[in-house]
Amino acid sequence: MEVYTEKQQIVTKINALKAKKLSLGLVPTMGALHEGHLQLVKKALENNNKVVVTIFVNPTQFDNQEDLAKYPRTLDSDITLLKTVSKTNILVYAPSVQDMYEGHTVSQKFDFDGLEFEMEGKFRNGHFDGVGTIVKRFLEIIKPDNAYFGEKDFQQLAIIKKLVEKYHIPVTILGCKIHRESNGLAMSSRNTRLKPNYKAAAPFIYEILKTAKEHFGTKSANKVQEWVENQFKKHDLLKLEYFLIADAETLKPIKQKSNIKVYRAFIAVYADDIRLIDNIALN
Repeated sequence: MEVYTEKQQIVTKINALKAKKLSLGLVPTMGALHEGHLQLVKKALENNNKVVVTIFVNPTQFDNQEDLAKYPRTLDSDITLLKTVSKTNILVYAPSVQDMYEGHTVSQKFDFDGLEFEMEGKFRNGHFDGVGTIVKRFLEIIKPDNAYFGEKDFQQLAIIKKLVEKYHIPVTILGCKIHRESNGLAMSSRNTRLKPNYKAAAPFIYEILKTAKEHFGTKSANKVQEWVENQFKKHDLLKLEYFLIADAETLKPIKQKSNIKVYRAFIAVYADDIRLIDNIALN
């Protein structure tokens, strides 16, 4: 498997692939890969001749420096895991912070038409500027035909689609369904940091989402939100940061149900000091 750590190396390789008219997929990750990431890579391999997997813990999208310091970095095991998918058609780009930011580690400022101010944007200051900065750089360096993102970070997916639209970047952004552990917990690199009792409690999040979906069929969004909040008030370990039902296109909180709109429920929960997010389509 070819592993690149410098921008010029990967650019030279990409140019050679493009000269051969090979199609290219991109799967951006922060490493600590799990089966959810592998599903994205497999999907990319179905549609492209070669796939670039980026492994980079992006400092500018962390508003909590302790979270950045603790974020798992497992490059060797990540490469081993990717080899189980393909040893020849995956390229790994694992740059340093210096290589990506050239000594100027700050975010570009973006206007995502308000998408950045909803949900995660209210709780993670500057997060989506950091996401936009690094994804834009990867798209400019790798110039993929298609790029793949998981729907677990549904707001991020919407923002990246907006980024590509506003900056006229010639790439197709594809969202892939949430991959879950056997107990329903949405797969996340942060799950590896959960203490056993919190790991055992965490599937409660998806159970609540599924029941909220059922309630949404007969109850108002406000009633569903009250019910969710009450369930977490009674929980000994998990602390609800937010739950809301929003328009899947604008991400604006629902005001009144409409039969012509598509809705999603979004949730963020603390399990000790680990922040977990999830979402579910409601209709």
